Amino acid sequence: MKRFLNILLFFIIILNFVAKAQDPQFSQFYASPLYLSPSLAGSTNGSRAILNFRDQWPAIPGTYMTTAFSFDHFVPQFSSGFGLLVMQDRAGIGHLKNTNIGVQYTYQFKISKRIQVRPGMHFYRSTRSIDFNKLVFNDQLSLSGAASSSIEVPPLKKVRYTDFATSILIYSEKYWGGLVIDHLTTPNQSIIDGVSLVPTKYTIHGGGKFFLNGKTSNYNEESITAAVNIRSQGKFDQMDLGMYWTRIPIILGAWYRGIPLFKAYKHGYMNNDAIILLFGYQWKEFKVGYTYDITISRLIANTLGSHEISVIYEFNQDQKLRKKTRKVIIPCPKY
Repeated sequence: MKRFLNILLFFIIILNFVAKAQDPQFSQFYASPLYLSPSLAGSTNGSRAILNFRDQWPAIPGTYMTTAFSFDHFVPQFSSGFGLLVMQDRAGIGHLKNTNIGVQYTYQFKISKRIQVRPGMHFYRSTRSIDFNKLVFNDQLSLSGAASSSIEVPPLKKVRYTDFATSILIYSEKYWGGLVIDHLTTPNQSIIDGVSLVPTKYTIHGGGKFFLNGKTSNYNEESITAAVNIRSQGKFDQMDLGMYWTRIPIILGAWYRGIPLFKAYKHGYMNNDAIILLFGYQWKEFKVGYTYDITISRLIANTLGSHEISVIYEFNQDQKLRKKTRKVIIPCPKY
């Protein structure tokens, strides 16, 4: 009976996910900069490689797992940043997978002595697939356990499509703000020969960074950074709001995710999702971050929260032409 109820609970959640799909999200959205915005490609003085992993709601059968790898580089001769982003999102016991592989480009220029602008673009190829052999169908469910199914299904079904995103970022030495528009082609992602269009996603992010001991080097910094990340896709909206305290080599952060006072998707349901706690550590060129999402919605007793890990490696940061570009580093955090 317990197994039957777990499977039933999972299918209620996964059917809602498929019917009203949203893009995956990272709590450490600035530790996955190329996924957040193409304008952040090449936002350091040199090269950067990043690995992100998220395990969402591990207590639910068929947990949601998202893995991303990115590499980006700034070319001072052309005031340009280039990036590569590979990401896979897996949901459910049927391994519903979305895999994206794309390239990014951004150009950096000044509009005043203190303000710089970075428009960006992202072209990517997506593959969406599911393994029907790992699913449990309604004629297999019984109180005594799963039985054989009379439904004949293909072992693997997939669809591929091309998509595009554009962005812009405006920033100074202390403040930044950006806009991202993703899924501009609204592609059909249906894997059952139907129509399931990916809705366009809009992201607004920004914040400010304030030094507590005066502006110092990257290896002797103490600062407070406040930031917000707002996303809207289809009928759904979400907001992350919080701050970081940085005293190298330690970074601590706390976040709230939800929009409780402005939008409830159903009467009686507050739009509260999670409280997010961050711990980060910087050692020379490496940065490691860990976050734990504490669920505060009605699923609080069923999910065991979410875990997320990021590893960042920055190198080749002393390019000879860097000073000639008079580049202002974007003050947004690294986690």
